[in-house]
Amino acid sequence: MELYVEPDTLQQCQKIIGYEFADLQLLSVALTHASVAPTRAESNERMEFLGDAVLALAICHELYDHPDTLLEGEMTRMKSSVVSRHTCAIIAEQMGIAELILLGKGMGPHSGLPMSVLAAVFEAIIGAIYLDGGLEAAGKFILTHVQPHLEEALANEHQQNYKSMLQQLAQRRWNTRPEYLLLDEKGPDHSKCFEVSVVIDGVHFPSAWGMSKKEAEQEAARQALLKLELLSAGGGRVGGEQQD
Repeated sequence: MELYVEPDTLQQCQKIIGYEFADLQLLSVALTHASVAPTRAESNERMEFLGDAVLALAICHELYDHPDTLLEGEMTRMKSSVVSRHTCAIIAEQMGIAELILLGKGMGPHSGLPMSVLAAVFEAIIGAIYLDGGLEAAGKFILTHVQPHLEEALANEHQQNYKSMLQQLAQRRWNTRPEYLLLDEKGPDHSKCFEVSVVIDGVHFPSAWGMSKKEAEQEAARQALLKLELLSAGGGRVGGEQQD
C-alpha cells in the first residue's frame, strides 16, 4: 500500500504527537479519511476501531490502579467521560491534528470538521502507535494527552463522595464523625449484598444496600445527606450549608 499522506505532513504529525514511527505507512493510514481513500478498508476506520479499544483499556487500567481504590460504578462513569468522542475531538483539536487529516474535496475546510472526524483521527493515531510500538507506547501517548481530562473526571467524581461530604458536615456541626453500622448481608460469598446505616451523634439515618460494604456506606451517607436536606435528589449540594 502506498503512502497517501505527504511525507512533510507525516513528519509534522510525528512532532505533534511526540512519537516516531518505524512504519510511516501506519501513520499515513491513521490520517486518511474515508472520503479520500481508494476503499474504506484503506481509510482510518479500521484503525479507529482498534484505537478506541486500546484507549479504553489504558484508561480502565489507570483507573483500576488509582490509589483511592475506586468502585466499579465510579470507574465506569469516569471512563465514559474520558473516552467519549467529545473528549477525543477536543484533544485532537488542541494538538493541531485537524489540519493534517487527508480529506476528500467534499468535506469542506479543516477548521469546520465534524467532531466525529476529529475523534476518529485521534483514536486512529492511538491504533497506529499500538501497531507500531505496542501497548506501552500507546499507553504513554494516551496518558500524556488524556491526563488533564482524567484528573477533571476524578475531581468531579470526588465531589460526589458522599462519605467525605457527610464527615465534613458532622465534624463541623456536631464535632464528631459518622459511624457506619453493618446491619445485614445476603447472598452467596461470591455475590453478597450489604445493608449499612449511618449514625451521627446518636441519630440513626435510613439504611442502604450495596454490592460491597464501601458501596453501601456511600449510599447510606447519601441517604443521610438527603434526610438532612443538604443534597438534592439529583445528587447536587443544596445551598445554605457553610463549606470549609
